[in-house]
Amino acid sequence: MASVPFDQLDGFIWINGQFVKWADAKIHVLTHGLHYASAVFEGERAYGGEIFKLTEHTERLHESARILGFTIPWSVAEIDEACRQLLKKQGFADAYVRPIAWRGSEQMGVSAQNNKINCAIAIWQWPSYFDPAQKLKGIRLDIAEWRRPDPRTAPSRAKAAGLYMICTLSKHAAEAKGYADALMFDWRGYVAEATGANIFFVKDGKIHTPAADCFLNGITRQTVIDLARRRGFEVNERIIEASELEGFEQCFLTGTAAEVTPVSEIGPYRFEVGEITRTLLEDYTAAVQPKRAIAAE
Repeated sequence: MASVPFDQLDGFIWINGQFVKWADAKIHVLTHGLHYASAVFEGERAYGGEIFKLTEHTERLHESARILGFTIPWSVAEIDEACRQLLKKQGFADAYVRPIAWRGSEQMGVSAQNNKINCAIAIWQWPSYFDPAQKLKGIRLDIAEWRRPDPRTAPSRAKAAGLYMICTLSKHAAEAKGYADALMFDWRGYVAEATGANIFFVKDGKIHTPAADCFLNGITRQTVIDLARRRGFEVNERIIEASELEGFEQCFLTGTAAEVTPVSEIGPYRFEVGEITRTLLEDYTAAVQPKRAIAAE
């Protein structure tokens, strides 16, 4: 699939209340969302025919739109149902789900109060965000040049398209050096996240993760924190200084695309793929797999 451009995949896309053929899901080049990043989106995964935490994702989509100053004209329930119908129509049991909402082409300029709000959902098969063989050994991260911005300068609590520009720049730079991804600091110099995933560390049996005060508090992040606390692990959400990286024993990423991914290196720092990381990887896998989750109850 990697060799096939995304605009040439087969199937259907839900757009503004209708299922259209994949190749026909088009927008005009003078779309406000393209020029001014007035778009919000979600990333979700289906496992065994069920979309994990679908409603939470759709609620966040609506909240992201509210933060960017527009209202999605389809309710949470309507978008949830469209996602479920599209998953069946695509014929997938395990897949990636991408809802997106954006301002259209009625006005072109910074001001766009009269633009129509569009919404679309695409679903495709996307097995693993990182190389599966490398994932089990722990992926390698570079340290990004770009930093997560001060929340007074960007809508950091929204999953907004524009916020990912520096993520793309950072990931491209990391991959050019042979790394899988990059760790980003925030504007203060504190540890923030990877380019598309939240980050966790382990030291002396305790789990530490940066406080989500200038980046997205991921749904997978919240899920893993809950799983860890159920196991009795202490989880500390706090400011993490760059100087602390040297003392951590384990590290892993969390995200819808990344799921739970062990990290073996961040620049000059090394980590083991330890028991706590492996346990949470297994617990998360069990939680998202409907059959396995039922069997475990």
